[in-house]
Amino acid sequence: MTDATPTGSAQSGRIAILGLGYVGLPLALALARAGFDVLGLDTDPDMVTALSAGHDPNGEVADASLADTTARFSSDAADLKGARNFIIAVPTPITDAKTPDLGPVLGACATIAPHLTDGALVVLESTVYPGVTEEVCGPALAAGSGLTVGTQIKLGYSPERVNPGDAEHSMENVVKIIAAQDAETLDRLDLIYGPVVKAGLHRASSIATAEAAKVIENTQRDLNIALVNEFALIFNRLGLDTLEVLEAAGTKWNFLPFRPGLVGGHCIGVDPYYLTYKAQQVGYHPEVILAGRRINDHMGAHVAQTLIKTMLGRGNRVQGARVLVMGYTFKENCADTRNTRVADIVAELQDYSVQVDVHEPWVDADLMRARHGVDTVTDPEQGAYDAIIVAVGHREFVALGADGIRAFGKPGALVYDIKGVFGRTGSDLRL
Repeated sequence: MTDATPTGSAQSGRIAILGLGYVGLPLALALARAGFDVLGLDTDPDMVTALSAGHDPNGEVADASLADTTARFSSDAADLKGARNFIIAVPTPITDAKTPDLGPVLGACATIAPHLTDGALVVLESTVYPGVTEEVCGPALAAGSGLTVGTQIKLGYSPERVNPGDAEHSMENVVKIIAAQDAETLDRLDLIYGPVVKAGLHRASSIATAEAAKVIENTQRDLNIALVNEFALIFNRLGLDTLEVLEAAGTKWNFLPFRPGLVGGHCIGVDPYYLTYKAQQVGYHPEVILAGRRINDHMGAHVAQTLIKTMLGRGNRVQGARVLVMGYTFKENCADTRNTRVADIVAELQDYSVQVDVHEPWVDADLMRARHGVDTVTDPEQGAYDAIIVAVGHREFVALGADGIRAFGKPGALVYDIKGVFGRTGSDLRL
């Protein structure tokens, strides 16, 4: 295994990456390809076992890439000994009260603190509100290590820009923000990320600036989707086809091409609450951001209620009706079910005593049962359903086509195409 550091760097040493999900694993492999000595640490021993055997359970990294890597994977924190550079790439979820849950970040800090030595570098990649790296992580690292932040421990921030299921916008192909406590540490981040990110690095003037930049990236997208979701709610009442309206408006050069839909996942549906939390801490109540969140969080229930009303309007029986929900992940062509809003559709339909079958080809059935309490169907029964909801635009569903999906339904069954993957004529209902 090669020495971790570019020639001439005074801060040579192993790079330890905490968290081997959509962010940490591709980063570990990329750094290893660049010649760094990389250790990937994850708290899930099953994940580590699978990666060490050459397979990514999330399906984001090809088996061939794992077979060729020099990176090592472990779930034993003792293996952090000897690392000099630490990159934290753990989730930053929210609580049931929709406030930041920094438990994973603080857990990562507690894990690495005993292994920090004078001159250690700690970089946070997780999405947080401005101030977390220096005001939360810094004190936690100092308390756990007995070292002084700013002199013995250096802090940096380089927010991830990973888009699960998107091979085009890989880490290497997207400009990466880097920020640090001082100019020397910023140069150190440049030496680590520079050989990996071919699109280039953007040097932010401060860590707080970089933290703020990251959190508004997803907040902006959340609001844009909320706007077209509200358009859809209005046009539904007016009897207008939302996609047709958007297509017409899109002929103007500066009209933004957003589509209505469910907003879930571990980023867009979560990150705005980090910004609103910090805003409220400093005495400002954000109205537009929270309004957008309310609209987007309501869309799953809206889909279910629209389906029920349409069935009733056609004289169809609702209680005991069979509905097939196609897809459960938060977006197409990925296996991530975190914060999926499809769960809202299922729950709302079940409140109407509807029998719901979920067909999710991207997630193992045992995992769906363990995480969500949902039993999935591998091969939906032909001609069995009173209604079908295409909730996620997986490539498998697109390949079936509108006729293939209608074949799952009884004669006259409703098809609700949330994603609009079949165009104007492929379904009975769309957002």
